[in-house]
Amino acid sequence: MNGKYYIIIMVVMAGILTACTNDQAIDGSTEAAEDTVSEGGDFIVSTGTDAVSMDPHGNNDLYSDQVRNTIYEGLVKHDENMAITPLLAEEYEQVDEVTWRFSLRNDVVFHDGSEFNAEVVKANLERVTDPATASPRLNIFEMIEEVNVIDDYTVEIITEYPFAPFLNHLTHNGGGMISKAVIDEDYENALESAGHEMSAAEYYDLRQGSDEEHTNIADDIFNYIGEVVESNPTGTNYAAFSSRSPGEKTVVEKFDDYWGEPMNLDTVTFKIITETNSRIADLETGNSHMIMGYEGSHLSQIEQSEVMEPYTLYNMAVQYIGFNTESEPMDDKRVRQAISHLVDRQEIIDGIYSGSGKLPKGIVTSELLGYDESLEGYPYDVERAQELMEEAGYEDGFEISILTNDDDERINVAVYLQEALEEINVKANVEQLEWGAFLEKAGQGEHDIFIQGAPNSTGDPDQMLWDVFHSSMKGTQGNRTFFDDEGFDQLLQEGREATSDEEREEIYKEAQAILEDEAPMIYFRETESMNAYGEGVEGLYIDHFNRPDFRDVTITN
Repeated sequence: MNGKYYIIIMVVMAGILTACTNDQAIDGSTEAAEDTVSEGGDFIVSTGTDAVSMDPHGNNDLYSDQVRNTIYEGLVKHDENMAITPLLAEEYEQVDEVTWRFSLRNDVVFHDGSEFNAEVVKANLERVTDPATASPRLNIFEMIEEVNVIDDYTVEIITEYPFAPFLNHLTHNGGGMISKAVIDEDYENALESAGHEMSAAEYYDLRQGSDEEHTNIADDIFNYIGEVVESNPTGTNYAAFSSRSPGEKTVVEKFDDYWGEPMNLDTVTFKIITETNSRIADLETGNSHMIMGYEGSHLSQIEQSEVMEPYTLYNMAVQYIGFNTESEPMDDKRVRQAISHLVDRQEIIDGIYSGSGKLPKGIVTSELLGYDESLEGYPYDVERAQELMEEAGYEDGFEISILTNDDDERINVAVYLQEALEEINVKANVEQLEWGAFLEKAGQGEHDIFIQGAPNSTGDPDQMLWDVFHSSMKGTQGNRTFFDDEGFDQLLQEGREATSDEEREEIYKEAQAILEDEAPMIYFRETESMNAYGEGVEGLYIDHFNRPDFRDVTITN
């Protein structure tokens, strides 16, 4: 691209990212033989954004998952190599195309002392799919048709249709198991608050019928579901909820009766420090042991410090420029293709993100089934962009808006695009909103172009492609491009029901070819997560989804 855009970016950008890949636990130092590892200790994590909810069924954001991941566990999990392994389920098998049987551990208790068993699994999966809960994670579990208790420690889950990525979906944080005692209390509180004289058990019986009465009561209790879970989040994991001051901190503490090896630490505190310089200063002075999230302009400071060390990793997320495909003139794919030719993606990575990240081939990243190395995208070519605009009848241009949230890097991408669009006589106005307002406006289709990111939270391409592009997910559920293609939808359904990875891989490659031609998005960066830890911290592990695991952490004095 013309170098003027690079200069503009360098002038306007407020922060940049850079990183090196490291998805491994921190090794202990061999040079500090005389240091002693403290027993227990209070570990402080500073982060710029607070968790939204302690209810794993209640909302869908990474910052909440990073805290909740210490409290809750699911039936299965991904290991360090992204293979699915048992967790609360000791064994599992696929009985037939739609039936999965799980044999559960019999030595697990919740933080409140209640027992983990098959009834707990049934209660959780029925809660996350209950219309009364209105879980934003419903799409992860909506294929579940029945949950049947076989005996105390055996449960069968029946899906509505064959669903190949089912185990991957069960690894999702939305599958974290909440104490049934807490779930029961939550429903009874909601029923009482809504004026219904009904026990939780009576409501559950009514729910099995799926009749009009259940629908009406579900509507009534909607505003009250989650209140008890929010105030008393109770799982089975190595840390138990201790206290929370929204906007300030959340504290979890060691759970001594954990079924596995208990956490070494006494507590972990997630402290909210919104300003990056203050977070780094907190780490450098030893007031924090770890920070999550910083701009690349601070990387050299962290690398050169004798008391700080970066810990970064790719997290299977793609950042993109999205088009509202239902809004004129973005409903013409030639216009979308033209704008795609104006974006020099490598220049964005080098100029705005200081070389951090890598060029994505598509929305399916290299770690996932269906990754297609042969995708070519749209190379930077102003002349071809102008030709496409003329073919579409827009050689004189038009006026549009670019919507972004208040993230510095994304604002800079918007300014970059605003300047680039001048090459095809398009006047673009950049509108920046805080995160919640941005999501609401983009979800309602009140935009022409928007800038966002798409994380993968199950380790399977279905979750990425379905959530972001399937027509049933239009709007606030995830498809903010409002992309709607019947053939594409059919491919995704086939990908869900296919019985072999080889067949699924070909299906997802075909689906991505449609996306490349239709150009609903410009994928400009495969992202890296930026974290750092302080002197004396050992045993920290951050998984592929940028969720820290503190169970083996020790603090060396």
